[in-house]
Amino acid sequence: MARSQPARFLATAAAAFLAATAAPLIGTTAAHAQEGGACSSATVQYRLVDADGKVVGADWSSQGGFHQWDTVPGTVEVRLAPGQSVGEGCSYPVSLAEYTTEGPNWASSGRQEMIDKATVHLTAKDVAGKDDDGRTWQKLSVKAPACFGQIDLYGEDTAYDGKEGEGHGPLPDVRAGVLTPYHLIAAWNGGDKRCESGTPESATPSPSAPETSASPAPSAPPAGSEPSAPAEGTKPPVSPKPGATPSTNADVPPAQASPPAPKSSPSGGNPPLAETGAGAPVGMLAGGAALVLAVGAGTVYASRARRS
Repeated sequence: MARSQPARFLATAAAAFLAATAAPLIGTTAAHAQEGGACSSATVQYRLVDADGKVVGADWSSQGGFHQWDTVPGTVEVRLAPGQSVGEGCSYPVSLAEYTTEGPNWASSGRQEMIDKATVHLTAKDVAGKDDDGRTWQKLSVKAPACFGQIDLYGEDTAYDGKEGEGHGPLPDVRAGVLTPYHLIAAWNGGDKRCESGTPESATPSPSAPETSASPAPSAPPAGSEPSAPAEGTKPPVSPKPGATPSTNADVPPAQASPPAPKSSPSGGNPPLAETGAGAPVGMLAGGAALVLAVGAGTVYASRARRS
């Protein structure tokens, strides 16, 4: 009985060694996952200011919807709403885009054309606090439309200008049901005259060309034929078919960041637990515990051999 005590002691020591080394490793892995987690959505606040920086209309708001303007909005200030925890490295693109439209509201806007766009990126430094007196906020300004137009504030860096390729998206089009931009925060529209597509505002029409002839006459028309087909093809519908109004939401997603390259592992698959945590050598720790157990087993065997 006395000779088996060293073996029991070594076995107990091996178990304690393995538990003591595994516990901190597990805790370190969980903490790393929490610290390195993905950025979540954040709530944006905005307000309109004039050229002197004075607030126009309501102060900071996250209220969405479409707003009809009496005068074209000038500059839009943006920030992140107070009470949010924004992780270091998290960034939120917010864009302001100006379009010309076929009418003064969404239902009559038809197919829009982008004229200008500006983008800023909000970070933890842009979160509002309790004492914001004297703080400056990021500003967005675009060209003011001189005709029917719409201005969109949205939580992306994508340019919805109808072009192809990365960073571009489809133009808003009420007739086709294209409800862009996505992640729309708020929008303003209005105007009091139709936009002349492809014609500069300052251009003066030729006296010989009447204002109503927006398209060339059909080539070689038969005598006495009705010009109904050319007229239908050249003029937009008088009353564009209304479509669903795009939804708005002040909660915007973070910018897509490139994930860090995963560390290589001998198995070629996902990295083991040690590589995703503090990088502790689990294999070496387990090997140490196994060595202690092996020594204990050898001691037991030698003890039994002596007694026999």
